[in-house]
Amino acid sequence: MATLSQIALTFIPRLGPTAIRRLMEAYPGEDIFSLPRQELKAAFGSHIGIIESISSKSGHARAEQEMAFCEKNGIRPLFFTDSDFPERLNRPECGDSPVLLYVMGRADLNAERTVSVVGTRRATAQGRDNTDRLVRDLKAYNTPIVSGLAYGIDTAAHTAALDHSLPTVAVLGHGLDRIYPPENRPLAKRILDAGGALVTEYPNGTAIHPKYFPARNRIIAAMGDATVVVEASEKGGALITAAIAASYQRDVFALPGRLTDTYSRGCNNLIATNRAQLLRTADDIAFQLGWPLIGKQMAIAEAEEAAALSPTEQKVIDLLQEYDRMTLDEVAARLAASLPKAAGLMFNLEMRGLVHTLPGHLYQASR
Repeated sequence: MATLSQIALTFIPRLGPTAIRRLMEAYPGEDIFSLPRQELKAAFGSHIGIIESISSKSGHARAEQEMAFCEKNGIRPLFFTDSDFPERLNRPECGDSPVLLYVMGRADLNAERTVSVVGTRRATAQGRDNTDRLVRDLKAYNTPIVSGLAYGIDTAAHTAALDHSLPTVAVLGHGLDRIYPPENRPLAKRILDAGGALVTEYPNGTAIHPKYFPARNRIIAAMGDATVVVEASEKGGALITAAIAASYQRDVFALPGRLTDTYSRGCNNLIATNRAQLLRTADDIAFQLGWPLIGKQMAIAEAEEAAALSPTEQKVIDLLQEYDRMTLDEVAARLAASLPKAAGLMFNLEMRGLVHTLPGHLYQASR
């Protein structure tokens, strides 16, 4: 079916995403607008308004305007049957996902791993820091970040992704003819310049309205393999996104906070009621989703490097293993070193847990 017809389908009143998916399954490869009227009656029964709208191609004029806007502004309309359409939105558990997305930018919407990050619009300094730390650690897994370009945690998530050279996708609750909030226009430009994307299900000219943002949240939830709530009060859009993600069989994580902090209460409640897993580091996400534990492996390698012994330190350990226990004077004599130098060496080994002291000022290698 041609792109014009695909867009036109979304302009048919009362014809929602679920009905369009079923229609395309029933008539694969066919232009729905070319179906005989009796076929439409068989498909829609008493829904005369839908039948009339399809038969008269009432959505085509508006679709032509949208196509012209897309061509002028470098926007890709992606229908759910297109190979570039996010396959995560086509999974059976996401039956209410949109069938058409308008995409500005070059981001791969089918990246191997994706994490959605959400939270309050009134982010605290700690919440922004925690967001940056999480995204920085996800860099080890080359994980694109999805969020909603709103104030607060959304802005922190996109900014952190850009600062740490990760692709980021902003899902909007309006058409691509505008940016809301307008203060985030520079951020939206940074996202595009860095190879990210702006995504929406809404055509240009769609007014800013609160009812569109909860609907937008279902795309954020569906596009992530996991959804992380960084900060949230007891009510709000972040908790809606978390609930949708859980209904889509996605893993949900939350960062805990102090019981007295307003914007930790939502996260703490999610954890306490088993609606979210407690998140400590990015490795928790990787472990739960079965990703190779790159972050943990890096930490282990760093720890092993830090634990590497110098030739002199290794000689001390070998001596202690040979003689079982030695005085500081004996260690210094065997090393041909001064007492202060030997004392500093033994202190460092003890601090690293490789040596311990016994009564009588004796040293022994840790077992």
